[in-house]
Amino acid sequence: MATIKIKQIGSPIRRPESQKKILIGLGLGKMNRVVELEDTAEVRGAIAKLPHMVAVID
Repeated sequence: MATIKIKQIGSPIRRPESQKKILIGLGLGKMNRVVELEDTAEVRGAIAKLPHMVAVID
């Protein structure tokens, strides 16, 4: 299955608790951390909720 690389570019400081939980669910939480996840609708939806904090790298 296809994978997608996600990099955290924004800080979770002074963000709503729900956004912090989404970051932790994606495996992020610290600045400039990169994770590789399966490209599913759930992952794409989580990325869409945090466009100011994560970036898709290729």
